[in-house]
Amino acid sequence: MARASSSSMGVLAFGLLLMTLVGQSYGALQQGFYKGKCGKNNVEQVIFNVIRTRFRKDPTLIAAFLRLQFHDCFVRGCDASILLDGPNIEKNAGANGSVRGYDVIDAVKSTLEKLCPGVVSCADIIVIATRVTVWLAGGKWYEVPTGRRDGRISNVNDVNLPGPTISVPGAIQIFNSKGLSTEDMVVLLGGHTVGVTHCGFITDRLYDFQNTGRPDQSMSPTLLSALSKTCPRNSAANNAIALDQNSRSVDIVDNSFYKQIVAHRGVLQIDQELALDSRTKGIVQSLANDPKFTTKFWKAMVKLGSVGVLTGSQGEVRRSCRRVN
Repeated sequence: MARASSSSMGVLAFGLLLMTLVGQSYGALQQGFYKGKCGKNNVEQVIFNVIRTRFRKDPTLIAAFLRLQFHDCFVRGCDASILLDGPNIEKNAGANGSVRGYDVIDAVKSTLEKLCPGVVSCADIIVIATRVTVWLAGGKWYEVPTGRRDGRISNVNDVNLPGPTISVPGAIQIFNSKGLSTEDMVVLLGGHTVGVTHCGFITDRLYDFQNTGRPDQSMSPTLLSALSKTCPRNSAANNAIALDQNSRSVDIVDNSFYKQIVAHRGVLQIDQELALDSRTKGIVQSLANDPKFTTKFWKAMVKLGSVGVLTGSQGEVRRSCRRVN
């Protein structure tokens, strides 16, 4: 996927990064927090350069980083607790088994530690890096308030993330508990415009939905036929399936996902139910017809990145994202 030429991307990126030094405040976080704190180095430019290099080799990093930020922020807040290694840590939770991108975070942290040791938190790296992948994947560039500190606790028992079969009311309740509205939830789940799931998460919808002995009647017959071939009954194969069934939109941040679920082509149960439930149906229909979805998406991402943050003297700034100091 070509986002822009190397030279034009570099010029545009530099201009966009300059826009992040405005000094706006988001509660305890602040835009441009690292200005002047890493010598002559622009911290966000350094992060951009590392992520851009990795993204060119693997555009699926957009899905990986959206998931990484969500899974971090929804447990103990956006404190990089998901990055810690050790016994009984968040990484060991079943819901985090396929989370990836840790090596990319390590590369960013290593680069920054050489330039300004102990200055840039791992929690901020996650959020800034995710913003970069969103832009590289066709989304809007957005300002990232920074100043997060890293947590010292990571416990597998704290991980209680919404799964693919959660009901719409259940999802609303969980998002509301994090200070996110119903609309925020629907917009953030639009992150499923990129990424994949696997057969194991959808076979019940294909063959025995909610113990009815029949497929999920809300699924488009053409999608049901296609997915049944990818995920045969009683097969040991756990093949990958794109969450956005528009093949021209895979790995691109846009509103295609909503158009698909309106057409009953949602892959995950929760995705399809967003388009059917009276509490979310209108929001879905609006987003399916809204070319400005990417603006709403970045605003919701900023709110997500502000959940449960540690600031000031709270927590620490880790020297290694995998270990407490």
